[in-house]
Amino acid sequence: MNILIKQARILASNSPFYNKVMDVLIEGGVIVEIKKSITPKGNVKTIEGDELLISNGWVDMQAVACDPGFEHKETLETLISGAAAGGFTSVCIHNYNNPALHNKSQIEYVLNKTENKLVTILPFGTITVEGKGKDLAEMHDMKKSGAIGFSDYKHPIKDAGMVMRALQYAENIKSFVVTFCDDESISHGGQINEGEISTSLGLKGIPVLAEELNLQRNLAILEYTGGKLHIPTVSTKGSVELLKKAKANGLNVTCGVAAVNLFLDDTSLLDFDTNYKVNPPLRAKKDVQALRNGITSGVIDVIVSDHLPQDIESKDLEFDLADFGMINLQTAFSCALEALKDKNIEVLVKSLSENAYPILGLKTPVIQEGSAANLTVFSVKATTTLTEKTNYSKSKNSPFFNKPLAGKVIGVVNGTKSYFN
Repeated sequence: MNILIKQARILASNSPFYNKVMDVLIEGGVIVEIKKSITPKGNVKTIEGDELLISNGWVDMQAVACDPGFEHKETLETLISGAAAGGFTSVCIHNYNNPALHNKSQIEYVLNKTENKLVTILPFGTITVEGKGKDLAEMHDMKKSGAIGFSDYKHPIKDAGMVMRALQYAENIKSFVVTFCDDESISHGGQINEGEISTSLGLKGIPVLAEELNLQRNLAILEYTGGKLHIPTVSTKGSVELLKKAKANGLNVTCGVAAVNLFLDDTSLLDFDTNYKVNPPLRAKKDVQALRNGITSGVIDVIVSDHLPQDIESKDLEFDLADFGMINLQTAFSCALEALKDKNIEVLVKSLSENAYPILGLKTPVIQEGSAANLTVFSVKATTTLTEKTNYSKSKNSPFFNKPLAGKVIGVVNGTKSYFN
C-alpha cells in the first residue's frame, strides 16, 4: 500500500527535514518523496489531520509477551497489535515465559514466530539459567541466535559476583546487561511505596532504599568491571541522582522509566485499585518530579511501557494478594504526555524513539528520501480513550479504561507494513 502523510511536522533530529511541516510519500515501504505539497497519484492511502507529527518509529525497551507459557494473558500476536496501536514499531520483550528465554531455542522461537511482522520484536535472553540468578545462561549462543541483550526481567540478581561475571561476559560478546534494581531483603513483602500513603492504608511499604542500595551496588560493580549496563525502570529521586553522578564519572550506564511512574504518584492507590499495583511502585510526588526532571535533563534515557498483562484471577483479589503489573502498550505515550506536557514533546519523542536505538546497538532510522520507512504518526492535540473494544491485549489490567488521556497515535509504518487507527 502506498501512503501519503499530509502536512506533518517532522520531529526526528537526524532528519534533514527536522521541525519542518511536510508531505511524506511512502511507496513499497520506502520514503520516495518529502515536499511541502504532494499531489497523490493512483491508489494512495492519504493520512490527514490537525497538527500531525511524525517521528522515527518508537521503541519500547521493556514489555513481556507471556508467549510461550502464559498465552492466556498475552500472545506475541496480541502484543504486536497493541504495540502498533500504541505507536511502537519495535518492542523488546523480557522473560516472563515458561520455558524461560534462557537458551537459543527460545530466542529462535520468538524470532521465527514474529518474522516479517508489523512490529519488530527484539528478545532479551536471560542473564541466568531460568532467570533464577544462580548460573550464567548460554549468553554466547543466545547472542548468535539474535538476543538483543540480557535481562532477568524483574528478578534482581542477589549475587554481586554474578553481576560482575555477566557484565564481563556480555562485553566480551559485544552485548550488554539489564538489571532491575531491588534489594529484596529490604522490599520483601512490600505492596506499595513506603510513606504516608502506605501507613494510612495499612499496607507494607517498599522503601526507596531497596532500589537505591541495589543500584549503588550495581554501579560500583560496573565501575570495577567495565562493560555496558542498562537500568530498566528507575523510580526514585535518589536513583536519578546516583545515575547522574555515574554518567558524569564516565560509566557506560543508561536507564529507563516506566511511563506510569512519570505520570502518577502513590495517592492513586487510595481506593485500593490493584491495577495501580506496579513494580517499581508508584512513588511520592517528589520522586515523580525528579523522574520528570531526569527525562528533560537527559539523565533518564528512555520511556518504556513496562507492559505486564495479568488475567483477572491475578488482579481481582485483596490488594496484598494481587500480582504486580498493568498493560500499558496502548497508553504509554499518553501517560508520558500527561506527565511532561506538549511543551516537552521533542524530549518525550527522543525518549520513545531516538535514544533507544544506540543503546540496543541498532541503526537509527532516518526520515529522508530513499530511506526505508520506520516511523510513527501522532498528535498531541487529540485524545485517546482505551475501551474494551479498542484494547488489543488479551488482558484488561489497566486503570485507564474509559478515561480520556492526552495525545493520540495515528499510526505506524515499518517497511511495507502499516497500521492506522
